[in-house]
Amino acid sequence: MSGRVCLMSKFKSLDDWSGALLGIALILAAWRGWLPYSLIETLGFVTGAACVYLVVKQNIWNFPLGIANNIFFLILFAQDRLYGDAGLQIVYIALAIQGWYWWLYGGEHRTALQVNHAPPRLLLILIGLVILGTIGLMLILQAVSGSAPFVDAFTTVLSLAAQYLLNRKAIENWYVWISADVLYIYLYIARDLQLTAILYFVFLCLCLVGLWQWRRVWQRHSAAIAAPDLA
Repeated sequence: MSGRVCLMSKFKSLDDWSGALLGIALILAAWRGWLPYSLIETLGFVTGAACVYLVVKQNIWNFPLGIANNIFFLILFAQDRLYGDAGLQIVYIALAIQGWYWWLYGGEHRTALQVNHAPPRLLLILIGLVILGTIGLMLILQAVSGSAPFVDAFTTVLSLAAQYLLNRKAIENWYVWISADVLYIYLYIARDLQLTAILYFVFLCLCLVGLWQWRRVWQRHSAAIAAPDLA
């Protein structure tokens, strides 16, 4: 059994290194002008995919990598007049700092936070805030001639709600991210940001994996808590 675990660990390490080397190769190719995408968009692609991968693995390093990703997307979206998504990156940086702290000290007695379910009251509050936030931001984006006011506003507010749930390690964050990613794919294809659209398709696939893995973690955690009661 130990030999099998060791072999699986080696394959996992190989996958991690393969992904890192692929990311470096893409960045170098964009820098040399060998790709039909800008260096900024490629950097956003690589750091974004790596960040979500680390979230799926519950790796704390997703937060500093996510901050770098926010900076690249802030530049990219501002250039393309997607002001809602550009402003969202600034808020993401603040939320990443909050999430970094919560994941480390947000559990009982300032221990590491565990995967959990969001309480129904919190979900209802977030739904109300998403509706109100979308309406308010859409009016602002219309006033500054944003290129896609409603979709831009809705995905922006939806993403904030998803990030807040992610910071709390609530499983429901994946459902919100999945909804947002579907809309983002449509938005970026419409704006001719093909590489970013592909990235969000990768995000969508990783979100499905993340949902599956986090549910398994929660089930194991719940079973471990229930075990002493059954003894």
